[in-house]
Amino acid sequence: MKKVLAFLMLIVSLTIYAQKGTIDTAQIVIPDRFNDAEAMKKPYVIMISADGFRYDYTKKYNARNLLKYSDEGIQSNAMIPSYPSITFPNHWTLITGLYPSHHGLIDNYFYDYQRKQAYAMSNRQNAEDGSWYGGTPLWSLAEKQGTVSASLQWVGSASDAGGIRPTYYYPYHEKFSPSEKADKIINWLKLPEEKRPHFISLYFPEVDGAGHHFGPEAKETEAAVHLIDEAIGNLVQKVNQLGLKNVNFIFVSDHGMIKVDGGNPLEIPAMLLDKNRFDFYNSQTLLRVYVKNPDEVKKVYKELKANQTDDYDVYLDKKLPKYLHFRTKDDKYNRIGQILLIPKAPKIFLEKGKKTSIGKHGYNPKLVPEMKATFFAWGPEFKNNLVIDEFENINVYPLVAEILGLKITQPIDGKIKVLNKTLKKEN
Repeated sequence: MKKVLAFLMLIVSLTIYAQKGTIDTAQIVIPDRFNDAEAMKKPYVIMISADGFRYDYTKKYNARNLLKYSDEGIQSNAMIPSYPSITFPNHWTLITGLYPSHHGLIDNYFYDYQRKQAYAMSNRQNAEDGSWYGGTPLWSLAEKQGTVSASLQWVGSASDAGGIRPTYYYPYHEKFSPSEKADKIINWLKLPEEKRPHFISLYFPEVDGAGHHFGPEAKETEAAVHLIDEAIGNLVQKVNQLGLKNVNFIFVSDHGMIKVDGGNPLEIPAMLLDKNRFDFYNSQTLLRVYVKNPDEVKKVYKELKANQTDDYDVYLDKKLPKYLHFRTKDDKYNRIGQILLIPKAPKIFLEKGKKTSIGKHGYNPKLVPEMKATFFAWGPEFKNNLVIDEFENINVYPLVAEILGLKITQPIDGKIKVLNKTLKKEN
């Protein structure tokens, strides 16, 4: 297991999610934060994300701890990620209850033409600048209402998005093993009652890293699933030994994974290479085009549409299917672009001279089931032995707020009625 762990940690450190520059591994603690009297009576919620943990991995790879906990509590057949099914957009959706077009993180990399600045998830300055992030994250909602929170490397948790950071958090890096992260959660739960966090968010990147480098069917991906399953089993066991009342777990992922046709990629249409007329942003499973002269948009669209192949579709942004919530009308921050080229899985767009990975995500989860994510929940607040249908990930936010008795203070896209049936005390 030690060899597998070291290997997987190396893989994760090589992924596109690695932060640039020297990262301090020390915990950051905001001083003079305490639970108010009501907060100390509240349940605990530990929300765990395993990046890239496809909806079928638990059974496919016999993750025995997650199978046990989900069988005892709540298991969804799948959870539907928001479009595009990419890491940063969906982690921020899970923690704010907003679609990517509404919270502003529409991709892992994008350009804001109003700010005249680029955002890149690998740029620590971007990642910790809350002005890029819309919505009120759950830790901010909790802190504003007298409930102490903590986060272990969830997307955006080192930023001041929502106006307030978690009381306890760590900047992103890949130096902690999954078991070490579990131990840090236990240390938080051992704090005195007035300082103990009641909302904790935790992030694991290992399954995504293995899926990218080796594909979803690989033994390395199976090993990563078992690694996370073991860490969660260890965490739950140690939490139970603490004797705390009403500790609840929510296990989610941001998206799934599919093996792509990297050997026969789609070429970027030649006309888009004219930098005087266009900017384009290629996540390989989605190509977003910004036309610098607005008067040319319709003409360019018609030309691209006339030359499209059976391997991809061309859309005006305003004509994208409504259910994706990624159209012009949804684009609150004007970051998406006017024209979208969407490859059909397993095809990808790839610039000449660039490389890709074996596994990818980002496709429309309604059309590509491999994009679907995972949702399990267990603990005193949840019903037992309940299987629920697929649902959109925007609905996790109001569920957590309901358990913690938090008042949602800004409009969100999620609805408590979707997951209210999972709770023993339905409202």
